[in-house]
Amino acid sequence: MQNQNLKFKTKLKDRAYQYSIKIINFLDTLPKDASTRIITSQLLRSATSIGANIVEAQASSSKKDFTNFFSYSLKSANESLYWLGLLKDAKNINSSQSEHLLNETKELANILGSSILTLKGKRKF
Repeated sequence: MQNQNLKFKTKLKDRAYQYSIKIINFLDTLPKDASTRIITSQLLRSATSIGANIVEAQASSSKKDFTNFFSYSLKSANESLYWLGLLKDAKNINSSQSEHLLNETKELANILGSSILTLKGKRKF
């Protein structure tokens, strides 16, 4: 079981890291007008925060801290969904890359949410 947990944590951390790289690359392709710059700045902050908080969780000293950092990651994922949706709808950025990022953000949020429920004992595998 411990080995499975380690694999899960490593895979999630790597997935969030790759997601951050994809977000950075995507944002670098967008127009540089004032409103897009502000939205992309917010998205960059929230999207990269997902992985950063997962890393913090893995270095935490208690189950409560671990759960709290996963909760911060989930909040950042939800915020990222907002900013990605805003870019898509307000700026007509409708590409396969933005759809992929929206889907990946949703999947990360679902994984984090499920993990939090399990950690809190509200759901069992």
